[in-house]
Amino acid sequence: MKIYGLIMNAFGAVAALLVGVMTALVSYDVIVRNLGLGSLDWVLEVSEYMLPVIICASAPWLMYRNQHIRLDVLNMVLPTRVLRRIDRYAASVGAVVSLIFAWYALLLLLDSRAAGSLVMKSLVFPEWWLFVPVPIGFGALAVECARRAFMPETVADEAAPAEGVM
Repeated sequence: MKIYGLIMNAFGAVAALLVGVMTALVSYDVIVRNLGLGSLDWVLEVSEYMLPVIICASAPWLMYRNQHIRLDVLNMVLPTRVLRRIDRYAASVGAVVSLIFAWYALLLLLDSRAAGSLVMKSLVFPEWWLFVPVPIGFGALAVECARRAFMPETVADEAAPAEGVM
């Protein structure tokens, strides 16, 4: 499982790196524009393309670290055994839904590639490139949800909310 942890942490690192790059690019563009030195036309466009990549990379990582959205009120009123069953059920539903999203995203990617569609804005590139992160991110999310659903004895302790996280 060490390799699996490295892969999940790589998803988080990619998301963090892209947030940093996007912040730097937008900040640079705002400063340069306000100084009257022109503007980088492609910065807003690239930032828009980074957002779905950040989301698709961070979702499986957050689930792996148990920092996903969770209804903590139930933790206060339900016994641990019931909470584990609910977690397993929710993880099962999450795995199925994530697989469905990954499958349809892959079909969309393949269809776009077959059609030869192009994005024609400041930058011109094949449209299918935009869809690559979606099946990868949802596929990884499905794997993590399945891990939580079908191996609860190994991840039961991980199901407790992370310390210092609300």
